[in-house]
Amino acid sequence: MNDKISDLTVLLPTIETPTLTKAELSDMLFERLGLNKRESKDMVEAFFELVHGSLVEGTDVKLSGFGNFQIRQKAARPGRNPRTGETIPIEARQVVTFHASAKLKGMVQGDVPSGDDLE
Repeated sequence: MNDKISDLTVLLPTIETPTLTKAELSDMLFERLGLNKRESKDMVEAFFELVHGSLVEGTDVKLSGFGNFQIRQKAARPGRNPRTGETIPIEARQVVTFHASAKLKGMVQGDVPSGDDLE
């Protein structure tokens, strides 16, 4: 049993997923492009407001070389409370999905050098 756990540890060195925050994106713009901190923060906020607004309106967002954010309709369906086993209705709803571009997938897999632009 311990051998299986150590094998898994080698494959998955950490379960913790690092998060890239808006503040970190803003700092990167400040450092790499020379924008002042306020401009960097405003640019990041404006970008996310545009993406958010488009998705709320039902418009897909396509970022060339990165991927697509799409609104998908999910139909109503029966569900089940796992604790009690009681059947409960799950209402129809909209969900946001993300599909990575072939180029991004290639970069993640190491097939495409990461120094290449995402365009």
